Amino acid sequence: MGYFGIPIKVSTILIFSIAFGISVDDTIHFLAKYRQELTLHNWNISKAVTAAIKETGVSMMYTSIVLFFGFSIFSASEFGGTQALGILVSLTLLFAMFSNLIILPTLLMTLEKMITTRAFREPFIHYYEEDEEIELDDLKVEGRKISDNRVE
Repeated sequence: MGYFGIPIKVSTILIFSIAFGISVDDTIHFLAKYRQELTLHNWNISKAVTAAIKETGVSMMYTSIVLFFGFSIFSASEFGGTQALGILVSLTLLFAMFSNLIILPTLLMTLEKMITTRAFREPFIHYYEEDEEIELDDLKVEGRKISDNRVE
């Protein structure tokens, strides 16, 4: 921001937070695919990272490039606020794309011992299939059995 002569004020901070929120979408997309690939590749982190990059990398690049050029159009504006919006959002999205494609996979492969804990291996939510039969007598809430719409 100092290089472009953009002062730090409330509006520019708000612009950055919007750009950061948009860029986090690619990170969540990659990590969701990475978690799916972990179970498919028998918890081999390097294979899971490679498969997740192959699956989501191209879409992350296309999305980020389109958003970069879309927001960079605003930098040609005569109005300072719109110009700052274009510069800040487009640069944030560009750096976020490179971070998601290079730094995030590197961190996942480097910190593999800390990441793969037992809590991560167990599913957080159990999804029932539409045609799967559910016995209400067997359901438990936080280790307690449910019967007659009451928790014992």
